[in-house]
Amino acid sequence: MKTSELREKTAEQLVELEGQLRDQLIRLSVLKATQRSTNTAQFGVVRREIARIKTIARERDLTTRTSGAAQSVAGKKA
Repeated sequence: MKTSELREKTAEQLVELEGQLRDQLIRLSVLKATQRSTNTAQFGVVRREIARIKTIARERDLTTRTSGAAQSVAGKKA
């Protein structure tokens, strides 16, 4: 999924998608452990997707904190 598509999703949708990807990563690990895995490159794809989701969530968190802190500082100066 593209980053722009992830940015359009809500926080709840991102959390749900991350959970699905983590489940997929576990299934891939089981397949690898039982030597039935044919596409080992999928591990990196899934891990990168999880990292993208976490990055977007963190950016949103920092944006809300920064805007909240800026408003509180502006309120103290006034």
